[in-house]
Amino acid sequence: MGTTTRIDHIDVYRAEPTAPLRGGLVLIEEIWGLVPHIKAVADRFAAEGYLVLAPELLGDLLGAENGQQLMEARNDPDEARRTAVQPALRQLFSGMTDPAFAAGAVQHLRSVVDVLAAEPGIDGRIAVAGFCFGGTYSFALAAADPRVRAAVPFYGSAPSAEDIARIACPVLALYGRDDTRLIEALPEVTDAFAAAGRDFTAQVYPDTGHAFFNDTNPHAYNAADAADAWQRATAFLAEQLTAGR
Repeated sequence: MGTTTRIDHIDVYRAEPTAPLRGGLVLIEEIWGLVPHIKAVADRFAAEGYLVLAPELLGDLLGAENGQQLMEARNDPDEARRTAVQPALRQLFSGMTDPAFAAGAVQHLRSVVDVLAAEPGIDGRIAVAGFCFGGTYSFALAAADPRVRAAVPFYGSAPSAEDIARIACPVLALYGRDDTRLIEALPEVTDAFAAAGRDFTAQVYPDTGHAFFNDTNPHAYNAADAADAWQRATAFLAEQLTAGR
């Protein structure tokens, strides 16, 4: 189990490595916030040898709402419960599209990188991973901070071609084929990485969709694909963070 600390005025879940230190990892939440699922994933990465910092970027937007409850209500078979939660969801989605929020989120993430960079034994071995909202901001942090040496966005939206050209590190992106919007954009994203001469690998799982890694979401979780994605992600991070050492 990790602990909660404060970095740049936001809560951050810190999971200490329980295996020989491989490096530092910024882990970015889904749109539901820093819920138990994300903390559990942080603990899993810590067991692989990473010092993990998982920031709560969405605290102000979620307000008093519990992200886990929002997710459950959105997927509830009861139409009345789904309808009742719509105002809170609209407020959340609206806030996430504000350019000021995006700029602030990236600044928070860079502050988290500052902390990792100063930790004994990290020696510049810093990566980022994230899911959905967090996948999108994994791309964004890689574009904004050259200290990031590897990025693993799970079903995140890639940035513009201009920002892709700023990504210096290798990227492993993981998608479900039924995630229509992201899959339709993927050829253009792949072309932009190629045009910029950047290292980009996309793994698309043919029988799943968005949020397939989230084992608390029974409507989306795919155990086999989640297990394969975990193996690919951990192998990729281990390879990238030990390269050149």
